[in-house]
Amino acid sequence: MPKLAQRMSRAKPSAIMLIAEKARQLKAEGRDIISFSIGVPNFLPGPHVYQAVRDWLDKDSGQYGSNRGSKPLLDAFLEHMKGSGMDGYTAENCAVAVGAKHILYNLAEALLDDGDEIAFPTPYWTSYLDIAEILGAKVKLLPCPPEQHYKLTPAQLDEALASKPKIFLFNNPSNPTGMVYTKDEIAALAEVLVKHPDTWIITDDIYNRMVFDGVGYHNFVHVRPELRERVIFVDSMSKTYGMPGWRIGMMAGPKDVAKAVVTLNSNHITNIPEVASVAAAAALSGPQDVPTEKCAEFAQRRDLVVDALNSIEGVECPRPQGAFYAFPDISCAFGKSHNGKRLENDVDVCTALLEAKGVACVPGSAFGEPRGLRISYTCPAEQLEPGMQRIREFFAELS
Repeated sequence: MPKLAQRMSRAKPSAIMLIAEKARQLKAEGRDIISFSIGVPNFLPGPHVYQAVRDWLDKDSGQYGSNRGSKPLLDAFLEHMKGSGMDGYTAENCAVAVGAKHILYNLAEALLDDGDEIAFPTPYWTSYLDIAEILGAKVKLLPCPPEQHYKLTPAQLDEALASKPKIFLFNNPSNPTGMVYTKDEIAALAEVLVKHPDTWIITDDIYNRMVFDGVGYHNFVHVRPELRERVIFVDSMSKTYGMPGWRIGMMAGPKDVAKAVVTLNSNHITNIPEVASVAAAAALSGPQDVPTEKCAEFAQRRDLVVDALNSIEGVECPRPQGAFYAFPDISCAFGKSHNGKRLENDVDVCTALLEAKGVACVPGSAFGEPRGLRISYTCPAEQLEPGMQRIREFFAELS
């Protein structure tokens, strides 16, 4: 019997989706489950988005669209970027795909040959490692423990780039930690990047409009414009606009890189659905009330979650300033027991927390940091405080 390709032995299902599915199964069995597992915004885009789609449906031609992305969407994305200080780009610098994950996969496929090296900080978004392994790339992990607030230092970056990795992949604000780099921190890292001209720089900044405390969003291009020829900016409609199911990701960077992504699109997908393009263009160019209000709401949720976590003896949670995640260090639970079950690691803690308290979180080892766990605080508002209370009770019951 024919066999699967060898690369499939390196492919793994998403750890986040496995936890989410387990929580759904328990809920279907009648359990009272509060899920902090999956990072799905608990809101919908504004009504103008749906009205734009309704208006477009009456004029639908049913034809193929552009491999690069529709002109209205590209124009809206370019204007959107200007609002973040990322101006000076044209449509030839851009490409659209089926979500930011698809953009990242296309970029990895376009830039990495078999055995090339990609470097990124830990904790990392789970798909970074999965994509690299599927494509046969070497991975250089740059550990950023809670003691340094999960942030990469210039010295770490300088050392990592000495081996000339093909790609440096940087996520700001961070999933899973919610940490945001200040302008000074971005400038310090950019100084290092300028010294290493042989490495592509991918900035996965899909939470760039979801930043708290007046910290602001900063990109390497802002502080060192000469890096523009190597920086590839990745954005998405999923988080800011409550549109994860619409599957729209965008990139802006050097023209040859954008052209490569367009070429891969022509072979992979042809184009994203035109109806999704219309919705995305309307969201980007229309009223920004919903994302603005939700950013303020998530900042308040952040306060509730982090204060609750840091009130637990032994638990430490660096204060995130963006996205909608908290990533506490829960290693104080290792070696202890709950209801007679010994907890050796983060997976044991998350399993016991789900079984005993009906609270679903993702083990930190899924993100390369086994001392932690990720809490996504996008659940319905009425579940947030009860969920945090269950977590406090769980740790209080450890022996």
